[in-house]
Amino acid sequence: MDGGNQSVVSEFILWGLTNSKNIQVLPFVIFLTLYLLIMCGNTVILTLITTDPHLHSPMYFLLANLSFIDMWLSSNTTPKMITDFLRENKTISFAGCISQIFFAHCVAGAEMVLLVVMAYDRYVAICKPLHYFTIMNLKRCTGLVLICWTTGFIHGISYIAVIVQLPFCGPKEIDSFFCDMPLVIKLACMDYHDLNTLMNAECGVVIITCFTLLLISYMYILITVHQSSKAGASKALSTCTAHITVVMIFFVPCLFIYVWPLSITWLDKFLAMFYSVFTPLLNPAIYTLRNKEMKNAMIRFIGKFLGPKENF
Repeated sequence: MDGGNQSVVSEFILWGLTNSKNIQVLPFVIFLTLYLLIMCGNTVILTLITTDPHLHSPMYFLLANLSFIDMWLSSNTTPKMITDFLRENKTISFAGCISQIFFAHCVAGAEMVLLVVMAYDRYVAICKPLHYFTIMNLKRCTGLVLICWTTGFIHGISYIAVIVQLPFCGPKEIDSFFCDMPLVIKLACMDYHDLNTLMNAECGVVIITCFTLLLISYMYILITVHQSSKAGASKALSTCTAHITVVMIFFVPCLFIYVWPLSITWLDKFLAMFYSVFTPLLNPAIYTLRNKEMKNAMIRFIGKFLGPKENF
């Protein structure tokens, strides 16, 4: 890191979700509760899938990885946002800011590719059911998950490679609750418009490519489901509906933040909060409340602890 470029600004000031000092306690309680629900909900999914032999299948292996990624996605920004509600000076070090940017894009990139992999899994299960366990074996599933994390790492490190070269010499206030690439670029002591366009284009390629692949996959799946028997179509359609819901609530905010930014501060904050807080919260709810096998696994898990006591 070039000391002449970076030593002038050693930290940034985060404005947070609101500038009002009178309403800090309420959002602290709300977001602390939501964060605990996120961690508990996704931990429950990981525990059920790991311990229940009935859930040892490719679909639930990928779902467990989605829950793991969601825990990372929320933990990157939410704890800092929660503690800042109780702080007078909401600052973050330069290194902390860089870390938030890297993990935000690394984890989000990994989740985008994982959602594509989950769509591929459903495509094989519905369109090639006889070859499902041959195609989606453990070795291939593990390889696909590694591809997800590798893609996310490359996506995140490409942002860091750019931002550590930027000259920061003056403004250091960020009107958000966490560091994000478009906001930090604007603080650089240079003409940032071309660089911002380039970064949005790079991010847009990842988002639009994954989103397009997902739309094509699920369109093909829905066509196949429509042509199949009603008995098999009902279960397949229920599963795909849950997947499509997760895809929409994750990708839509990302599209309007990085691909077609609206430049409306309060809306940008809401969208960023949505995909970093509400998406990881909704995922476990969608996959457990709509999934009969997950409900049965929960009953079996609870029964392991209550069952022996009922014998006395």
